Amino acid sequence: MQNEPPFTYAEVGATRGELPAGYHQFSLRRRIGQGRALFEHAGAEILAYRMQKGTGIFHHAETPTAEPGTRLSVRLGVGPLAITAPCRVVYVLEEADRRGFAYGTLPGHPESGEELFAVEYDPADDAVYGLIIAFSRNASWYARLGGPVVHILQRLFAARYIAALPTSVRA
Repeated sequence: MQNEPPFTYAEVGATRGELPAGYHQFSLRRRIGQGRALFEHAGAEILAYRMQKGTGIFHHAETPTAEPGTRLSVRLGVGPLAITAPCRVVYVLEEADRRGFAYGTLPGHPESGEELFAVEYDPADDAVYGLIIAFSRNASWYARLGGPVVHILQRLFAARYIAALPTSVRA
């Protein structure tokens, strides 16, 4: 991986725990349904980039499912004003009650930071939750120009990511 571009931030992997200071921090956790089968299904869908595809921003990934080191890109905007934002998978969660992956920004992305896309299962009440955790700061002039609007868009996209998850398991 010597030819891989570096991440645009130093705190690689920080969405696993305490988020770093100096960034806009964000998290959203919403119940999507219940049952271990839904958890397994939603976890597989997340690893196949369902959240990004479901919001219409998915552009390209080197692998069909998220793996550490996979380069991917999302496309933000419409037509000639759209920007392709490069990222790389930092880690994959494959725990008993958490599934998902985090990606970090690469040079050319309008933001600098990391985002976790996950699903959690709560065995106490059989509930399944979609989860987004992120930290970021502006890395381009147009993101800085957008100011607080960028953070509002982040919240809207997080809600759309979770809405893109399945809420039941089809036979």
